[in-house]
Amino acid sequence: MRFFSDNAAPAHPKVLEAIAAANRIDTAYDGDEWSQRLDGAFSDLFGTGVRAFWVTTGTAANCLALAALCPPYGGILCHKDAHIEVDEAGAPGFFTGGAKLVLLEGGGAKVTPETVAAACDRIRKDVHQVQPAALSITNATEYGLVYQAGEVAALGALAKERGLAFHVDGARLANAIAATGESLADATWRAGVDALSFGFVKNGGLNAECVLLFRTELADEIAVRRKRAGHLLSKGRYLAAQILAMLEDDLWLENARSANAAAQTLAKAAPHRLVYPVEANEIFLNVTAKEAGQLRAQGFDFYDWGPGEIRLVTSWNQHGQDVDRLAAAIALL
Repeated sequence: MRFFSDNAAPAHPKVLEAIAAANRIDTAYDGDEWSQRLDGAFSDLFGTGVRAFWVTTGTAANCLALAALCPPYGGILCHKDAHIEVDEAGAPGFFTGGAKLVLLEGGGAKVTPETVAAACDRIRKDVHQVQPAALSITNATEYGLVYQAGEVAALGALAKERGLAFHVDGARLANAIAATGESLADATWRAGVDALSFGFVKNGGLNAECVLLFRTELADEIAVRRKRAGHLLSKGRYLAAQILAMLEDDLWLENARSANAAAQTLAKAAPHRLVYPVEANEIFLNVTAKEAGQLRAQGFDFYDWGPGEIRLVTSWNQHGQDVDRLAAAIALL
């Protein structure tokens, strides 16, 4: 009964079926019929012209986007607990050729226009300091909190005012949209977002993520950078087929709703133990080492997250019986 990461969840059967259907000869790289459909599929989904590029990892998606948005000598503003800071082994600096991450504070790994503006104001406007060039946020955040569309729009307005490109790490964007019920358009391009890393692996995909450009003039640069970074697969149709399967009939949203519902079941089991409100599919609980051991002894798997704290993550396929068992076990601690 594993609740340690949605990265470990199986691929959705429809994704596997799509891969099997693509298992025939076609043009190589991204010239195949599936890859050629991505721009149109995402443009329809978001209600605006979009350029889409499949890659195999979220790190690649984030860093390719940031490399197109920020020069090597620029600064990328992000939360101090952002995935690009704590979980990507310096990849943003590697892909950008030297851009600096400028770290911000904020509860639940969220940033505000005020903290972004204050960070910009602390940087002298001279050649001796790295000048801010981009803003990156994660939705849902590393602690499972969700940015409402209005919050994204406020950050987008500030980014435009300060001349910053705006990137969203959407590894769990599906969970965020499932939580708010808002439209993808309102939470992204209408709010001023320039580039989005749209996650699929955590939500039922196998090994396909997507870089989406709302600033479509950057497409040629992303194409070259993807090749140079080693992410232009010769059989890219298998990635494109996965993504198209997830978009069909809003499977991406259905899966996210399922994961979020499981998280709510766990959150209701011990509301007094919650470290953060449960808004997506991550649950952080105050649990002693002894209590954590009791849960593990019953077959539950999860991450320790600092002294006296654990993290649980629910997945699209989490069996209701397993979720109910864990909820009961937490309630009895």
